[in-house]
Amino acid sequence: MEVRTKREAVIELVNKLFVYTDSKQWHLLIKDVFKEKVFFDMSSMGGGTPKEMTASAICDMWREGFAGIDHVHHQAGNYIVDFYNDEVQAKVFCYAVASHFKKAATLGNTREFVGAYELHASFTDFGWRIDKFKYDLKYITGNAELR
Repeated sequence: MEVRTKREAVIELVNKLFVYTDSKQWHLLIKDVFKEKVFFDMSSMGGGTPKEMTASAICDMWREGFAGIDHVHHQAGNYIVDFYNDEVQAKVFCYAVASHFKKAATLGNTREFVGAYELHASFTDFGWRIDKFKYDLKYITGNAELR
C-alpha cells in the first residue's frame, strides 16, 4: 500500500497539470486535474481579463494555442504548499519554465516562458483538483512568435 502525504498528493496534481499539458492529453486534464470550473488568469501573457472558465474551455484554448508546435516541455519546482480550511483547501506556488519547439520555424526553433504559478486546489470526492490557476510571466526568450 502506497502512503502519500497531502503535500505529495497536491504536488503530484500540479505535476500532472504540466505533464498532461506537454503530452496534449486534454481528456486527462479534464478528468484528473481540473475541477469543472476554474478561475483562470493568464493576464500577464495578454490572456485577457481573469475569469471563471470550464476545464473543457481551457483545454480547447490550449489545444488551439499549441497547434503547430511540435513539442512542449514544462519544468517546475520550488513548490510551496499551504493547507487551510481543515486541510481540504491548498494554495500552491511554484516556478516553471515552459519550452516550445517548432521545427518549421525559420527565426529560431524555440521559445521559453519563465514565470510562476499560483494555484488553488480543493479536495473533492475524486481527490485533489485545481480550481484556481494564475500564471505570472516573468520573461520570454527565443523566437517568441515561433515564426
